[in-house]
Amino acid sequence: MENVLHYPQLDSILMVEKIIQETKDYPTRMELWKSLPKKMQYQTFKLILNYLEKSNKIIFDEDKIVWIFPNNKKLNELIQGAVSI
Repeated sequence: MENVLHYPQLDSILMVEKIIQETKDYPTRMELWKSLPKKMQYQTFKLILNYLEKSNKIIFDEDKIVWIFPNNKKLNELIQGAVSI
């Protein structure tokens, strides 16, 4: 494990979650990090994304971040519009 200089606080985690859920498009890591209303170290930001991925709240589709936690309106619309095989 890498040497962590700063662990995220709960308010920072919730801020990142909220922004991912509310975005219209699926952002890249850098787009999301630059759009945060409160700046944080990139290492801390990566720890938050790692936590969200391990807790099955997000996935990475190529370089885009997709919110997959239950009650995701965008994901549900995509699933409903998908063709069954």
